[in-house]
Amino acid sequence: MILVTGGTGLVGIYLLMELSKNSKLPIRAIYRSLPKKAFAEQVFKTCNTNTDFPNHWKRIEWIKADITEIPSLEKAFIGITQVYHCAGFISWNATDFEKLKKINIEGTANMVNLSLTQKVEKFCHVSSISTLNLTPGEIIFTEASQWNPEAENSVYAISKFGAEMEVQRGIQEGLSAVIVNPGVIIGPGFYSSGSGELFKKVAKGIPFYTTGKTGYVGVWDTVRIMHHLMKANKFDDRFIIVSENLSNAYVLKTIARLINVKPPKKNISKKWVFMYAFIQHFFSKIFNTTPSIPIELVNSLYSESIYDNKKITNSLTITFEKMNSVFEKTAFIFLKK
Repeated sequence: MILVTGGTGLVGIYLLMELSKNSKLPIRAIYRSLPKKAFAEQVFKTCNTNTDFPNHWKRIEWIKADITEIPSLEKAFIGITQVYHCAGFISWNATDFEKLKKINIEGTANMVNLSLTQKVEKFCHVSSISTLNLTPGEIIFTEASQWNPEAENSVYAISKFGAEMEVQRGIQEGLSAVIVNPGVIIGPGFYSSGSGELFKKVAKGIPFYTTGKTGYVGVWDTVRIMHHLMKANKFDDRFIIVSENLSNAYVLKTIARLINVKPPKKNISKKWVFMYAFIQHFFSKIFNTTPSIPIELVNSLYSESIYDNKKITNSLTITFEKMNSVFEKTAFIFLKK
C-alpha cells in the first residue's frame, strides 16, 4: 500500500491523481482537517484530466494524521510498503523558523523512523532547489551543488536541508529512498499559498518586476517523475526537477497576458524592495501581520539561478512539458474559478 503525506497540498493532490490512474497499489493519504480534505476533493475533480475521476477518488483511503504527531502516524503506516513524503511548510519569514523546523525537520524524522520500523520498501522525499548552493567557480546548479552553511540561506532552505539530512540518515540505516529537488512548481487549483499566489497577485496588478531568474516546473511533470523514480528503483540519490530557467519578468508578463491584465513594465531596484520589505516587517511586528515580501526573500528576487536537469532527463529518458504550456493550462483554470 502507498502512503502519501501532504495529500491536500498541490504536489500531494496531483500525485494522488497520478497514482490513482497509473498505479495498481492501494493508496492511503493523510489529511489534517476536513475543510482541507474537502478542498482537495474539489481540486481533484475540477483539475483532473481523467474523465473517470469519481472512481479514482474512491481508490484513495483518507486518514486523519499529522507528521509531527507519532500516534496518528503509526495508524497511517499500518500495511504501508511505499511512502511519498510531500508534506511540508513553506515560509521565508524568520519568525516562522520554529514552525519550519517542527514540520519540515522533525516531521520528516518521524516519517523516516516509522518507515524504518515498518520496513517500508520505497521512500520518495520532496525537497527543494533551495537546498543547493554553488561552490566557487560554479555558475549552474547541479545535484553535485552541495549545501553551504556559510551562505545566506533562508530559514525555509535551512529547514528543507535539515529534512534532507534526516532522509540521508534513513538511507544510511537501510531505507531505500530518493530525494527530488523541484524548482518553482506551477499548477492549477491552489492560489492562496505557494507559487499559486503568483496568479492571484498578478491578477490584482503588479506594476514592477525584479531582475532575478530561477527554475520552474509543472506539477504534472513533478508527480510523474516521482512515480517513475519509484518504479525504476532510483534510490540513494537525488534529482533536480526543473523544466526551464525563467526570469521573473518573463513569468509575470506571461501570466499577465494569459489572464488578460496589465503586465509589469519596469524593473525595480533592490534598494526600493528592501525598503518596502523593511517597512512591512516593522508594521508586522506592531499589528501582528504577515509581510507580503519578507526581508529574507529580497536577495533571491534578484539572484539569477540556473539549474541543470540533465541528470533526470538522462536517468528516465523523459521530456519536460514547456512552461508556456503549463502557464496556459494553469491560467485557463484560474480564469474559470
